[in-house]
Amino acid sequence: MSRRPYRVLRSRGGAVSLRFDGRATVVCAALAAALAGITLLTLATGEYELSVGEVLSALAGRGTSGADFIVNTLRLPRLLTALLVGAALGASGAVLQRLSGNPLGSPDIIGFTYGSATGALVVIVLLDGSMLRISGGALAGGAVTAVLIYLLAYRRGLQGNRFILVGIGISAMALAANSYLITEASLTDALEAQAWLVGSLNGRGWDQALMVGLAVAVLLPLGGYYGRRLSMLELGDDTATALGVGVERARLVLLLVSVGLAAIATAATGPIWFLALAAPQLARRLTRTAGAGLVPAALLGALLLAGGDFAVQRVFADTQLPVGTATGTLGGLYLGWLLTSEWRTGRG
Repeated sequence: MSRRPYRVLRSRGGAVSLRFDGRATVVCAALAAALAGITLLTLATGEYELSVGEVLSALAGRGTSGADFIVNTLRLPRLLTALLVGAALGASGAVLQRLSGNPLGSPDIIGFTYGSATGALVVIVLLDGSMLRISGGALAGGAVTAVLIYLLAYRRGLQGNRFILVGIGISAMALAANSYLITEASLTDALEAQAWLVGSLNGRGWDQALMVGLAVAVLLPLGGYYGRRLSMLELGDDTATALGVGVERARLVLLLVSVGLAAIATAATGPIWFLALAAPQLARRLTRTAGAGLVPAALLGALLLAGGDFAVQRVFADTQLPVGTATGTLGGLYLGWLLTSEWRTGRG
Protein backbone atom coordinates (compact mmCIF):
# COMPACT_ATOMS: atom_id res chain seq x y z
CA MET A 1 0.00 0.00 0.00
CA SER A 2 1.23 3.48 -0.77
CA ARG A 3 1.78 5.83 2.13
CA ARG A 4 0.47 9.22 1.03
CA PRO A 5 0.58 12.20 3.41
CA TYR A 6 -2.65 12.70 5.32
CA ARG A 7 -4.59 15.96 5.36
CA VAL A 8 -5.43 17.27 8.82
CA LEU A 9 -8.30 19.57 9.79
CA ARG A 10 -8.00 21.24 13.20
CA SER A 11 -10.44 23.30 15.17
CA ARG A 12 -9.43 26.74 16.33
CA GLY A 13 -6.98 26.21 19.19
CA GLY A 14 -6.23 22.65 18.02
CA ALA A 15 -8.43 20.97 20.63
CA VAL A 16 -10.11 18.81 17.97
CA SER A 17 -8.42 17.50 14.83
CA LEU A 18 -9.48 15.25 11.98
CA ARG A 19 -6.97 13.38 9.82
CA PHE A 20 -8.14 12.13 6.41
CA ASP A 21 -6.80 10.81 3.12
CA GLY A 22 -8.01 12.31 -0.16
CA ARG A 23 -8.36 9.05 -2.10
CA ALA A 24 -10.04 7.29 0.83
CA THR A 25 -12.52 10.17 1.12
CA VAL A 26 -13.42 9.88 -2.58
CA VAL A 27 -13.83 6.09 -2.25
CA CYS A 28 -16.07 6.52 0.81
CA ALA A 29 -18.20 9.06 -1.06
CA ALA A 30 -18.56 6.67 -4.00
CA LEU A 31 -19.52 3.80 -1.67
CA ALA A 32 -22.07 6.02 0.08
CA ALA A 33 -23.57 6.94 -3.31
CA ALA A 34 -23.74 3.26 -4.26
CA LEU A 35 -25.45 2.51 -0.93
CA ALA A 36 -28.04 5.20 -1.63
CA GLY A 37 -28.63 3.63 -5.05
CA ILE A 38 -29.09 0.08 -3.73
CA THR A 39 -31.34 1.44 -0.98
CA LEU A 40 -33.72 3.11 -3.44
CA LEU A 41 -33.60 0.10 -5.77
CA THR A 42 -34.45 -2.32 -2.95
CA LEU A 43 -37.30 -0.19 -1.61
CA ALA A 44 -38.81 0.55 -5.02
CA THR A 45 -38.70 -2.83 -6.76
CA GLY A 46 -40.19 -6.22 -5.98
CA GLU A 47 -43.59 -7.84 -6.28
CA TYR A 48 -45.19 -4.41 -5.91
CA GLU A 49 -43.34 -1.74 -7.86
CA LEU A 50 -43.14 1.80 -6.48
CA SER A 51 -41.76 4.99 -7.99
CA VAL A 52 -38.85 6.80 -6.36
CA GLY A 53 -41.26 9.61 -5.41
CA GLU A 54 -43.58 7.14 -3.66
CA VAL A 55 -40.63 5.64 -1.77
CA LEU A 56 -39.36 9.05 -0.63
CA SER A 57 -42.88 10.13 0.40
CA ALA A 58 -43.33 6.94 2.43
CA LEU A 59 -39.95 7.46 4.12
CA ALA A 60 -40.97 11.03 4.99
CA GLY A 61 -44.29 9.80 6.45
CA ARG A 62 -46.42 11.39 3.71
CA GLY A 63 -47.05 8.34 1.52
CA THR A 64 -50.27 6.40 0.87
CA SER A 65 -51.19 3.64 3.31
CA GLY A 66 -50.20 0.97 0.79
CA ALA A 67 -46.81 2.50 0.01
CA ASP A 68 -46.19 3.14 3.71
CA PHE A 69 -46.86 -0.53 4.53
CA ILE A 70 -44.66 -1.84 1.72
CA VAL A 71 -41.75 0.49 2.44
CA ASN A 72 -41.74 0.96 6.22
CA THR A 73 -43.11 -2.41 7.33
CA LEU A 74 -41.97 -4.92 4.71
CA ARG A 75 -38.81 -3.68 3.02
CA LEU A 76 -37.08 -1.06 5.17
CA PRO A 77 -36.44 -3.18 8.33
CA ARG A 78 -34.85 -5.97 6.29
CA LEU A 79 -32.75 -3.50 4.30
CA LEU A 80 -31.53 -1.70 7.43
CA THR A 81 -30.64 -5.02 9.04
CA ALA A 82 -28.61 -5.95 5.94
CA LEU A 83 -26.81 -2.59 5.88
CA LEU A 84 -25.99 -2.63 9.59
CA VAL A 85 -24.95 -6.29 9.74
CA GLY A 86 -22.72 -5.78 6.68
CA ALA A 87 -21.17 -2.68 8.26
CA ALA A 88 -20.59 -4.48 11.55
CA LEU A 89 -18.91 -7.46 9.89
CA GLY A 90 -16.76 -5.26 7.63
CA ALA A 91 -15.52 -3.17 10.56
CA SER A 92 -15.00 -6.25 12.73
CA GLY A 93 -12.84 -7.88 10.07
CA ALA A 94 -10.85 -4.67 9.51
CA VAL A 95 -9.95 -4.41 13.19
CA LEU A 96 -9.03 -8.07 13.56
CA GLN A 97 -6.94 -8.24 10.39
CA ARG A 98 -4.89 -5.22 11.43
CA LEU A 99 -4.63 -6.47 15.01
CA SER A 100 -3.36 -9.90 13.97
CA GLY A 101 -1.29 -8.57 11.06
CA ASN A 102 -2.69 -11.32 8.86
CA PRO A 103 -5.29 -11.12 6.02
CA LEU A 104 -6.79 -14.38 7.33
CA GLY A 105 -7.53 -12.72 10.66
CA SER A 106 -11.28 -12.70 10.17
CA PRO A 107 -13.97 -13.51 12.77
CA ASP A 108 -15.27 -16.42 10.70
CA ILE A 109 -11.79 -17.90 10.11
CA ILE A 110 -10.55 -17.50 13.69
CA GLY A 111 -13.70 -18.93 15.22
CA PHE A 112 -15.72 -16.10 16.73
CA THR A 113 -18.58 -16.81 14.34
CA TYR A 114 -18.53 -20.55 15.06
CA GLY A 115 -18.48 -19.75 18.78
CA SER A 116 -21.52 -17.51 18.38
CA ALA A 117 -23.23 -20.30 16.46
CA THR A 118 -22.46 -22.73 19.29
CA GLY A 119 -24.11 -20.39 21.80
CA ALA A 120 -27.18 -20.05 19.59
CA LEU A 121 -27.41 -23.82 19.04
CA VAL A 122 -27.26 -24.47 22.78
CA VAL A 123 -30.31 -22.23 23.19
CA ILE A 124 -32.17 -23.80 20.24
CA VAL A 125 -31.42 -27.45 21.05
CA LEU A 126 -31.10 -27.59 24.84
CA LEU A 127 -33.16 -24.64 26.09
CA ASP A 128 -35.82 -24.34 23.37
CA GLY A 129 -35.46 -20.57 23.55
CA SER A 130 -37.12 -17.72 21.68
CA MET A 131 -35.45 -15.60 18.98
CA LEU A 132 -34.36 -13.09 21.63
CA ARG A 133 -32.74 -15.83 23.72
CA ILE A 134 -31.07 -17.25 20.61
CA SER A 135 -29.51 -13.83 20.02
CA GLY A 136 -28.35 -13.74 23.63
CA GLY A 137 -26.85 -17.20 23.26
CA ALA A 138 -24.97 -16.11 20.14
CA LEU A 139 -23.55 -13.11 22.00
CA ALA A 140 -22.47 -15.25 24.94
CA GLY A 141 -20.92 -17.86 22.64
CA GLY A 142 -18.88 -15.26 20.78
CA ALA A 143 -17.66 -13.68 24.03
CA VAL A 144 -16.64 -17.01 25.58
CA THR A 145 -14.80 -18.00 22.39
CA ALA A 146 -12.91 -14.69 22.32
CA VAL A 147 -11.83 -15.03 25.95
CA LEU A 148 -10.68 -18.62 25.37
CA ILE A 149 -8.63 -17.69 22.29
CA TYR A 150 -7.11 -14.68 24.04
CA LEU A 151 -6.05 -16.69 27.09
CA LEU A 152 -4.60 -19.57 25.06
CA ALA A 153 -2.77 -17.26 22.63
CA TYR A 154 -1.33 -14.91 25.26
CA ARG A 155 2.38 -15.45 25.93
CA ARG A 156 4.12 -12.28 27.10
CA GLY A 157 1.79 -10.37 24.79
CA LEU A 158 -0.48 -11.24 21.89
CA GLN A 159 1.32 -12.42 18.74
CA GLY A 160 -0.58 -12.35 15.44
CA ASN A 161 0.36 -15.77 14.03
CA ARG A 162 -0.17 -17.53 17.37
CA PHE A 163 -3.54 -15.80 17.69
CA ILE A 164 -4.58 -17.00 14.22
CA LEU A 165 -3.45 -20.61 14.82
CA VAL A 166 -5.15 -20.86 18.21
CA GLY A 167 -8.29 -19.35 16.69
CA ILE A 168 -8.35 -21.88 13.86
CA GLY A 169 -8.04 -24.69 16.41
CA ILE A 170 -10.88 -23.30 18.54
CA SER A 171 -12.90 -22.81 15.36
CA ALA A 172 -12.54 -26.53 14.53
CA MET A 173 -13.61 -27.48 18.06
CA ALA A 174 -16.65 -25.20 17.89
CA LEU A 175 -17.61 -26.67 14.50
CA ALA A 176 -17.44 -30.17 15.96
CA ALA A 177 -19.58 -29.08 18.93
CA ASN A 178 -22.13 -27.57 16.54
CA SER A 179 -22.37 -30.81 14.57
CA TYR A 180 -22.79 -32.81 17.80
CA LEU A 181 -25.57 -30.52 19.03
CA ILE A 182 -27.49 -30.94 15.78
CA THR A 183 -27.21 -34.74 15.91
CA GLU A 184 -28.67 -34.70 19.45
CA ALA A 185 -31.57 -32.40 18.53
CA SER A 186 -35.11 -33.37 17.66
CA LEU A 187 -36.08 -33.16 14.00
CA THR A 188 -37.86 -29.83 14.53
CA ASP A 189 -34.96 -28.29 16.47
CA ALA A 190 -32.42 -29.67 13.98
CA LEU A 191 -34.27 -28.07 11.07
CA GLU A 192 -34.51 -24.75 12.95
CA ALA A 193 -30.82 -24.88 13.86
CA GLN A 194 -29.75 -25.76 10.33
CA ALA A 195 -31.86 -22.90 8.92
CA TRP A 196 -30.26 -20.47 11.40
CA LEU A 197 -26.74 -21.68 10.54
CA VAL A 198 -27.19 -20.79 6.86
CA GLY A 199 -27.42 -17.09 7.66
CA SER A 200 -30.47 -15.28 6.36
CA LEU A 201 -32.29 -11.95 6.34
CA ASN A 202 -35.67 -13.58 5.73
CA GLY A 203 -38.15 -12.49 8.40
CA ARG A 204 -35.75 -9.98 10.01
CA GLY A 205 -37.46 -6.82 11.25
CA TRP A 206 -37.10 -3.73 13.38
CA ASP A 207 -35.94 -5.67 16.47
CA GLN A 208 -32.83 -6.95 14.69
CA ALA A 209 -32.18 -3.60 12.98
CA LEU A 210 -32.36 -1.75 16.29
CA MET A 211 -30.10 -4.23 18.09
CA VAL A 212 -27.35 -4.10 15.46
CA GLY A 213 -27.80 -0.33 15.03
CA LEU A 214 -27.12 0.30 18.71
CA ALA A 215 -24.03 -1.92 18.60
CA VAL A 216 -22.65 -0.15 15.52
CA ALA A 217 -23.39 3.29 17.03
CA VAL A 218 -21.41 2.43 20.18
CA LEU A 219 -18.62 0.12 18.99
CA LEU A 220 -17.70 1.64 15.62
CA PRO A 221 -16.68 5.07 17.07
CA LEU A 222 -14.80 3.26 19.85
CA GLY A 223 -12.97 1.19 17.24
CA GLY A 224 -12.19 4.33 15.23
CA TYR A 225 -10.78 6.07 18.30
CA TYR A 226 -8.49 3.16 19.19
CA GLY A 227 -7.81 2.36 15.52
CA ARG A 228 -5.16 5.07 15.37
CA ARG A 229 -3.12 2.98 17.79
CA LEU A 230 -3.03 0.06 15.34
CA SER A 231 -0.34 1.72 13.22
CA MET A 232 1.84 2.19 16.29
CA LEU A 233 1.23 -1.39 17.46
CA GLU A 234 2.56 -2.59 14.11
CA LEU A 235 5.90 -0.95 14.93
CA GLY A 236 6.38 -3.40 17.79
CA ASP A 237 5.42 -3.43 21.46
CA ASP A 238 8.56 -1.64 22.67
CA THR A 239 8.22 1.18 20.12
CA ALA A 240 4.49 1.53 20.74
CA THR A 241 5.07 1.69 24.50
CA ALA A 242 7.79 4.33 23.99
CA LEU A 243 5.26 6.37 21.97
CA GLY A 244 2.84 6.31 24.91
CA VAL A 245 0.50 3.52 23.79
CA GLY A 246 -0.89 1.19 26.45
CA VAL A 247 -0.23 -1.89 24.32
CA GLU A 248 -2.27 -4.57 26.06
CA ARG A 249 -5.16 -2.24 26.89
CA ALA A 250 -5.36 -1.08 23.26
CA ARG A 251 -5.29 -4.67 21.99
CA LEU A 252 -7.94 -5.77 24.49
CA VAL A 253 -10.29 -2.89 23.63
CA LEU A 254 -9.89 -3.46 19.88
CA LEU A 255 -10.44 -7.19 20.33
CA LEU A 256 -13.63 -6.52 22.30
CA VAL A 257 -14.84 -4.15 19.57
CA SER A 258 -14.23 -6.76 16.86
CA VAL A 259 -15.85 -9.58 18.84
CA GLY A 260 -18.82 -7.44 19.86
CA LEU A 261 -19.58 -6.36 16.29
CA ALA A 262 -19.23 -9.90 14.89
CA ALA A 263 -21.26 -11.53 17.68
CA ILE A 264 -24.17 -9.08 17.48
CA ALA A 265 -24.26 -9.29 13.69
CA THR A 266 -24.31 -13.10 13.93
CA ALA A 267 -27.02 -12.95 16.59
CA ALA A 268 -29.24 -10.93 14.25
CA THR A 269 -28.97 -13.01 11.08
CA GLY A 270 -26.99 -16.17 11.79
CA PRO A 271 -23.49 -16.62 10.35
CA ILE A 272 -22.82 -14.59 7.19
CA TRP A 273 -19.64 -16.24 5.97
CA PHE A 274 -16.60 -14.52 4.46
CA LEU A 275 -17.99 -10.96 4.49
CA ALA A 276 -15.69 -9.95 7.36
CA LEU A 277 -12.80 -11.54 5.45
CA ALA A 278 -13.35 -9.93 2.06
CA ALA A 279 -14.76 -6.45 2.78
CA PRO A 280 -11.70 -4.99 4.62
CA GLN A 281 -9.23 -6.21 2.00
CA LEU A 282 -11.31 -5.01 -0.93
CA ALA A 283 -11.66 -1.65 0.84
CA ARG A 284 -7.90 -1.37 1.36
CA ARG A 285 -7.29 -2.17 -2.30
CA LEU A 286 -9.68 0.61 -3.28
CA THR A 287 -8.36 3.23 -0.85
CA ARG A 288 -4.68 2.14 -0.99
CA THR A 289 -4.13 3.41 2.53
CA ALA A 290 -2.12 1.90 5.35
CA GLY A 291 -4.62 2.95 8.02
CA ALA A 292 -7.18 0.83 9.82
CA GLY A 293 -9.84 1.72 7.24
CA LEU A 294 -12.84 1.02 9.45
CA VAL A 295 -15.20 3.37 7.62
CA PRO A 296 -14.41 2.13 4.07
CA ALA A 297 -14.60 -1.49 5.28
CA ALA A 298 -17.94 -0.85 7.00
CA LEU A 299 -19.38 0.90 3.93
CA LEU A 300 -18.19 -1.87 1.59
CA GLY A 301 -19.50 -4.57 3.94
CA ALA A 302 -22.89 -2.87 3.99
CA LEU A 303 -22.90 -2.56 0.19
CA LEU A 304 -21.90 -6.20 -0.37
CA LEU A 305 -24.55 -7.61 1.97
CA ALA A 306 -27.36 -5.30 0.81
CA GLY A 307 -26.42 -5.94 -2.82
CA GLY A 308 -26.23 -9.69 -2.25
CA ASP A 309 -29.61 -9.75 -0.52
CA PHE A 310 -31.14 -7.68 -3.33
CA ALA A 311 -29.77 -10.15 -5.87
CA VAL A 312 -31.10 -13.27 -4.12
CA GLN A 313 -34.48 -11.62 -3.56
CA ARG A 314 -34.91 -10.75 -7.22
CA VAL A 315 -33.18 -13.71 -8.89
CA PHE A 316 -34.55 -16.41 -6.52
CA ALA A 317 -37.81 -14.70 -5.57
CA ASP A 318 -39.81 -17.95 -5.52
CA THR A 319 -37.47 -19.86 -3.20
CA GLN A 320 -36.42 -17.01 -0.83
CA LEU A 321 -32.79 -18.20 -0.99
CA PRO A 322 -30.88 -17.15 2.17
CA VAL A 323 -28.23 -14.51 1.53
CA GLY A 324 -25.72 -16.65 3.46
CA THR A 325 -25.61 -19.12 0.56
CA ALA A 326 -24.58 -16.35 -1.83
CA THR A 327 -21.88 -14.91 0.43
CA GLY A 328 -20.64 -18.42 1.23
CA THR A 329 -20.29 -19.35 -2.44
CA LEU A 330 -18.58 -16.13 -3.52
CA GLY A 331 -16.54 -15.93 -0.30
CA GLY A 332 -15.22 -19.45 -0.77
CA LEU A 333 -13.93 -18.50 -4.21
CA TYR A 334 -12.35 -15.37 -2.73
CA LEU A 335 -10.69 -17.37 0.07
CA GLY A 336 -9.22 -19.76 -2.51
CA TRP A 337 -7.82 -16.84 -4.50
CA LEU A 338 -6.46 -15.22 -1.31
CA LEU A 339 -4.66 -18.39 -0.16
CA THR A 340 -3.15 -18.88 -3.62
CA SER A 341 -2.05 -15.25 -3.74
CA GLU A 342 -0.48 -15.41 -0.26
CA TRP A 343 1.31 -18.65 -1.13
CA ARG A 344 2.76 -17.14 -4.31
CA THR A 345 4.05 -14.12 -2.43
CA GLY A 346 5.57 -16.33 0.25
CA ARG A 347 3.33 -15.10 3.04
CA GLY A 348 1.03 -18.13 3.21
